Amino acid sequence: MGKTVRKLQVESPVPADIDVANSVEPFHISEIAQELNLSPHNYDLYGKYKAKVFLSVTDELQGSEDGYYVVVGGITPTPLGEGKSTTTVGLCQALGAFLDKKVVTCLRQPSQGPTFGIKGGAAGGGYSQVIPMDEFNLHMTGDIHAITAANNLLAAAIDARIFHESTQSDKALFNRLCPPNKEGKRSFSNIMFSRLKKLGISKTNPEELTPEEAKKFARLDIDPESITWRRVMDVNDRFLRKITIGQGPEEKGMVRETGFDISVASEIMAVLALTTSLSDMRERLGKMVIGNSKAGDPITADDLGVGGALTVLMKDAINPTLMQTLEGTPVLVHAGPFANIAHGNSSIVADKIALKLVGPGGFVVTEAGFGADIGTEKFMNIKCRYSGLTPQCAVIVATIRALKMHGGGPEVVAGKPLDRAYVTENVALVEAGCINLARHISNTKAYGVNVVVAVNKFSTDSEAELSAVRNAALAAGAFDAVICSHHAHGGKGAVDLGIAVQKACENVKQPLRFLYPLDISIKEKIEAIAKSYGASGVEYSEQAEKQIEMYSKQGFSHLPICMAKTQYSFSHNASEKGAPSGFVLPIRDVRASIGAGFIYPLVGTMSTMPGLPTRPSFYGIDLDTSTGRVIGLS
Repeated sequence: MGKTVRKLQVESPVPADIDVANSVEPFHISEIAQELNLSPHNYDLYGKYKAKVFLSVTDELQGSEDGYYVVVGGITPTPLGEGKSTTTVGLCQALGAFLDKKVVTCLRQPSQGPTFGIKGGAAGGGYSQVIPMDEFNLHMTGDIHAITAANNLLAAAIDARIFHESTQSDKALFNRLCPPNKEGKRSFSNIMFSRLKKLGISKTNPEELTPEEAKKFARLDIDPESITWRRVMDVNDRFLRKITIGQGPEEKGMVRETGFDISVASEIMAVLALTTSLSDMRERLGKMVIGNSKAGDPITADDLGVGGALTVLMKDAINPTLMQTLEGTPVLVHAGPFANIAHGNSSIVADKIALKLVGPGGFVVTEAGFGADIGTEKFMNIKCRYSGLTPQCAVIVATIRALKMHGGGPEVVAGKPLDRAYVTENVALVEAGCINLARHISNTKAYGVNVVVAVNKFSTDSEAELSAVRNAALAAGAFDAVICSHHAHGGKGAVDLGIAVQKACENVKQPLRFLYPLDISIKEKIEAIAKSYGASGVEYSEQAEKQIEMYSKQGFSHLPICMAKTQYSFSHNASEKGAPSGFVLPIRDVRASIGAGFIYPLVGTMSTMPGLPTRPSFYGIDLDTSTGRVIGLS
């Protein structure tokens, strides 16, 4: 990468993440931009260490070739996480700082919920991190705040509309929606034409509508029972999971039950991650379905007249944020959808910009959330479908710890010391657990990409255990399997991984293959994914059957499927480790994110609002008031 590469002075044992992050002075972000050949007119500075990169970069580089595209997934994790973000960053540091390749890391923006909760931040760890760590984990450039604002504007619009429709006649409602100007003439605002078109009304003058047409146009007649749109905030607050609204005396008894999700679970976040341009985002935001009319027709944000306003709130959020790793390689941070309930991948626009910036022979490495059964599957079948991009290599991150758990080791609980089985040699336990890794490898290879296994090495892992994983990975069909120590050594500890990934990218012989075509039924798509989990069949609740029938009738059956499932097992049961098979997958409910562009079945009970533990991470977070530095972030 040239002059912005920083040589790290590593310490052993590895200090706390925040101390490592604070031990180096980041380069000014304009230096990182310059290395990527970004002109100052291609970005806006947000302080010294962050910049928003404009989408116009892809237009300017339209004729140039893309670099190699690599996705990092993992085996089914323990609740402690297996270092997927750390591996993604370490691999990029190796490619950029040691193998002299042009490289961009594409990551999701962390949610403040986990940062202050139990999981901690998501900047990577040890000597493989994105910096400044505190800015990365807190606020950044305000994208999540923009999503929160837009989401809650739509929520307010829904209840306000129901309220006004309940208190006004058809005529009064129409007159207020299309008020006369100073000359006494009425007109439709631009956004109203999408509703008129949807209703098959081609008239452009409000005065020409018949009373019946005026009623159809003005009265959305939202069924409160059908509303799926909830409010959001970016804090783990279990007491907001279910709330009652409308209790004020002015609300005229219009009480209903709803709740809050965490901001990163908002459909607007999924829209941001899957959009391909500003005009595409405007269209997707307008198409978001918030519920149905009493007649069973879908009601959209544009029906409520709010799609344009949502886009205005999101206009800066669509630009990815440029940051850097500890070793000075560039990072694009963008979007942050949940991986177990949404598709869990950073944005298409960031990947597209990055692929043009690195050019032929360069590398874009992006991370897919949780295990490969969730994040990588959604990356391939949802994200790559909408982007049209084809990855050449998929990395699967494994740890001895997680493999021992899958081999029958004791339960791993966040916040509690690891059982002795995890810190002493037990090759048999590791070998038994490799059944989980083997299934992830075969599932991922089926897409036509080469699979490289990255074994994230811990100090307690023995050579015999590491060798067992490498042998099992190769036997399962991995292109290569590499032991990595990037947490302790930075990019230097992932050089072998970088070389393996480069070879894997250069040796792809097949086109991308999806798990299912889009023109089959919703149920057939669900069943294709369930089969990849190892299920023998699928069982649908009465509610799920009803929703599938409704979405099919409404014309949404062509959409891809985004399974909402536990990340801790291939199955619906988090305690089923290894590679379970022959189970029947229960689909409790089916919902739709029409703007984002997917149907999401709920497998078992999924929480869209986490709670805080007894001792949250915020106990250790503070500000050193003499230096202004954040301390205690993990």
